[in-house]
Amino acid sequence: MKKRKSLAEVPWKTLSSRQIYTNKWLSLREDQVALPDGRSSIYGVVTCGDCVGVLPFVDPNTVLLIKQYRYVAKRLTWEMPTGGVHPGEAIEEAAQRELGEEVGQRAGRLKWISTYHTSKSVMDETAHLFIGEDLVELELEPDETEFIEVRSFPFREVLQMVLKGEIVDSMTVTAVLHAARMKGL
Repeated sequence: MKKRKSLAEVPWKTLSSRQIYTNKWLSLREDQVALPDGRSSIYGVVTCGDCVGVLPFVDPNTVLLIKQYRYVAKRLTWEMPTGGVHPGEAIEEAAQRELGEEVGQRAGRLKWISTYHTSKSVMDETAHLFIGEDLVELELEPDETEFIEVRSFPFREVLQMVLKGEIVDSMTVTAVLHAARMKGL
């Protein structure tokens, strides 16, 4: 057991890498890796890049959420506006774009609240979360693959939805819990 503990901080080495699949949202590759103890193994990696999420506050006590059917989860979800960062796009620009596409708003002020890995074991996706305040209405076309309903909620109700497991999107859960902490709830 002592040997395994001493190897915990030794980085794995990529011996070779093979692209398996790619589309405009993600790619899948298979790496041959050298493990810290000298053995080798195959490791699958899904690459998605960076993503953003904005918890938009209409006022200090009210947020906008979207409801949509999520194909992979096979269910309807309530969540905040989220999406991927386009190549060459700044994180804040992506956050504003997603906010505009999904709820028709632009934040007068974006406040960073968290950056984290959405799935550290098989994906390289990094989420950047913001609170959006001082919202201004926009007239933008929604993304062609999104069919969403927008609704305002009292923030305390959204917090309860998270605590009861009714909101399951990790980006929304993380943002709501950070916002609750910042509000002293």
